[in-house]
Amino acid sequence: MPSFVPVGPAPNEGQPGLSTEFFNGNGIWRDAPVLRGTTKFRPLPEVKSIMITGGAGFIASWIARHLVTSYKETYNIVCFDKLEYCASLSNVGALNSYANFKFVSGDITNPTDVGRCLAHHHIDTIFHFAAQSHVDLSFGNSYEFTETNVLGTHVLLECAREFGIGRFIHVSTDEVYGEVAADDTGLLEKSILAPTNPYAASKAAAEMMVNAYSRSFKVPAIIVRSNNVYGPHQYPEKVIPKFACLLHRNQKLLLHGDGKHTRHYLYASDAVDAFDTILHRGSIGEIYNIGSRDEISNLTLCAKLIGVFGHTNTTEKDVYAHVEHGCDRPFNDRRYAVDGSKLKRLGWTQKTGFDEGLRMTVDWYRKYGDVWWGNIEHIFAAFPSAAKEQSSPGGECSSAPSSGARSSLDEAWTDEVKTIAENV
Repeated sequence: MPSFVPVGPAPNEGQPGLSTEFFNGNGIWRDAPVLRGTTKFRPLPEVKSIMITGGAGFIASWIARHLVTSYKETYNIVCFDKLEYCASLSNVGALNSYANFKFVSGDITNPTDVGRCLAHHHIDTIFHFAAQSHVDLSFGNSYEFTETNVLGTHVLLECAREFGIGRFIHVSTDEVYGEVAADDTGLLEKSILAPTNPYAASKAAAEMMVNAYSRSFKVPAIIVRSNNVYGPHQYPEKVIPKFACLLHRNQKLLLHGDGKHTRHYLYASDAVDAFDTILHRGSIGEIYNIGSRDEISNLTLCAKLIGVFGHTNTTEKDVYAHVEHGCDRPFNDRRYAVDGSKLKRLGWTQKTGFDEGLRMTVDWYRKYGDVWWGNIEHIFAAFPSAAKEQSSPGGECSSAPSSGARSSLDEAWTDEVKTIAENV
């Protein structure tokens, strides 16, 4: 056993799971649906115990619910989480009754916490989701992103090396590629990394650590780079849940800059299916992009959400009754795009279109958004407080259109937006 693993009882030792009281909270999870993916593969004989870092967060809790319920006879799932502000035990509360589920409170930057968990639960596979991921915060609190995303990954890799982990699946982001021109096709996995913000840079640096440990120490790693994932359970600092909560409260939506920035969006259950496919069919040493066919501008996103909430959204005037423009980020990539052909060759397909996924997401936030994480009033500002001072030089909005320049948005106001009500 590695020397840094302390002698003494491991967390929750002797318990079939955490005590029920640990999951009481506000109890809202008891009435919520247990959301997961749709895939199920023949279990891998060499995989017995899977550690999911950041398991009480958004995407990680989706994969935790999926693996616990879909492979309850074969895989033990250990949810390892520090329970930062964007995590919630409500996300995994429904799993406490499953014999193949454990929750361990721990910090990925602490070798003692990680080593103790790996040893006690006989971990053979790591799904590394835990990360600081909100780009706005990275402009004002970048040290924390480096600590969590780079040092945390380094600690996990060193522990994986010491304990002989059989699979290390590192979850990265499409943002490591940097901005992709509007007329360019999606980038392949072999494309150069060119991150443009502190968050993306920290994730690219983490990938370098994964590559180094894979080459130097033969840590059996797989890297996954996904487009933007959305859906129920996402903390409302991100644009879709934040805007859904604002509309539910009859408040206006504040767009960064001119609203023309686009992102590819993937519904959470499709992302879970992708990760399940990579776990069971992916090859060690490979990188896989998870790409969505749905590229949506921020302005179009607003129009679609307004329509889902039952408001008229067929004209520019209709939409701007609910939308206003604010300062942009210090730097905001206009577009990301990846080529997901390699993953599709493993059998994965996107099943949920954006309109369908958006409706399901809005329905969940209408029911649970105001209570799932407790008091979330502080997140509805245009910029988180940590990044506010750096949001624009001199306090001026350099890219937000003035009221007199509204007509300049015509090129962003596509036919899709003008006729959006017909499709929502």
